[in-house]
Amino acid sequence: MIRDAFKMKLKPGCIDEYRKRHNEIWPELVKAHSDCGISDYTIFFDEETLTLFAFRRLTPDNTADRMGELDIVKRWWAFNRDLMEVHPDNSPVFTPLTEIFHMD
Repeated sequence: MIRDAFKMKLKPGCIDEYRKRHNEIWPELVKAHSDCGISDYTIFFDEETLTLFAFRRLTPDNTADRMGELDIVKRWWAFNRDLMEVHPDNSPVFTPLTEIFHMD
């Protein structure tokens, strides 16, 4: 498995709604992640900076970089565009993070 992490930015005052929407995540979106080789997906929140930190595991043959081509993902992005910093296509503005250390 490949460990992958990135960060995104939430808009002020949106954490409760962001949490609610993720607690009610669409089953077809969960399936799309799994079908693309993504598992163990976790998002953390830094209240001081409004930074969302995401961690996920990817299979060696994952297609995570093509998730944005899926209609379900595009709908999810549009649904959440009011909560976070996004690009004109509604995709979240994210910054990949480099793994420095890992301990099992």
